[in-house]
Amino acid sequence: MKIAQVVLRHPVDVAQALAPLQAIEPQWLLVFGAGAWLHGLQPVLAERFAQAKRLGCSTAGEISGQGVSEQTCVVTAMHFDQVQVHAAHTVLSDMTDSFAAGQRLAQALPAAGLRAVWVLGQGVNINGSALIGGLAAGLDAAVLITGGLAGDDAQFKQTWVMDDTGVHADHVACVGLYGQGLHVSHGSFGGWMPFGPARKVTRCNHNVLFELDGEPALDVYKRYLGEHAKDLPASGLLFPFSMLGQDQSDAGLIRTILAVDEAAGSLTLAGDIDPAGYLRLMHASTDALVDGAESAAQAAKWAQVQLGQSLALLVSCVGRKLVMGGRVEEEVEVVAEALGQTSVQAGFYSYGEISPMTGESACKLHNQTMTITHVMEFAATAADNAA
Repeated sequence: MKIAQVVLRHPVDVAQALAPLQAIEPQWLLVFGAGAWLHGLQPVLAERFAQAKRLGCSTAGEISGQGVSEQTCVVTAMHFDQVQVHAAHTVLSDMTDSFAAGQRLAQALPAAGLRAVWVLGQGVNINGSALIGGLAAGLDAAVLITGGLAGDDAQFKQTWVMDDTGVHADHVACVGLYGQGLHVSHGSFGGWMPFGPARKVTRCNHNVLFELDGEPALDVYKRYLGEHAKDLPASGLLFPFSMLGQDQSDAGLIRTILAVDEAAGSLTLAGDIDPAGYLRLMHASTDALVDGAESAAQAAKWAQVQLGQSLALLVSCVGRKLVMGGRVEEEVEVVAEALGQTSVQAGFYSYGEISPMTGESACKLHNQTMTITHVMEFAATAADNAA
């Protein structure tokens, strides 16, 4: 496995900057950056990397081997010796189409030999839980699903997904990774702390929350936010919900607000809500979030013996970035330290993180979480021995 990466900061001499990526003849190209970067770069990538599957999205911050950046474009190229890469994409007509869109992606990927799927979706008009549900329903249960939802610098207006057909505001897209030489591990962790009482969900519809304890959900939420309420929905990133079960036990999932409806008094969350469950507000400190990122890295770490380069795909929530401010680099640094010098980091700050919980296999939509997908390729002899 060979990996090459460039961080584009100025739209000049792009062709020359991309030359190291062309040198490894990649089969897969990952692109994370501001929307303007994606639109400008797409025709260049289509011409120079026609043989590679291209996948990317707009972000609320980019992650690379150089750390965290903004208004840049991180392009990461992968060349595999044994692993095969297939791509799929579909139009997402509206939020209610999310489950069916996931099904369409699953149907478009060849089933034989599929080991892992990395999926990206637009981030503001989507039900991420339903997308995952549709994708999982069409795939073998052993296939690992990870990825994330695009961002737009916490504006919550328009996000973009890049695939082999171009850059689109209404697409979900993925790549499937195939072959016995592939090893993929994952980890996820939050670091947020609950506060205030648990509130009963008394009316919701999938990912739209109408009532808590019989009151309009928006009214309840605004009381807790106080002066921060005027900045909704962006300020909601600082105060996500913890999902609790019917017995008020922690379900291990966090939900972020994507939109508010003043007339209906409702909150649109990034993923489905348990209609019989409870929700509780959360907040965080920078130290707790950094510790959470380190825990995720340790969970994703697989082999102490390095078998060449590996890829660490980091998807972290924009809410974490807002809380940490100038210390946001720290959560990326602890991941790099945990995974070692031969692991190349690539990723973005998102509106939703897609990964199983640590130690589990069923994929979930997370918010306010650092998720890590660690990709390695065995040498042929190592693959044979492991088999």
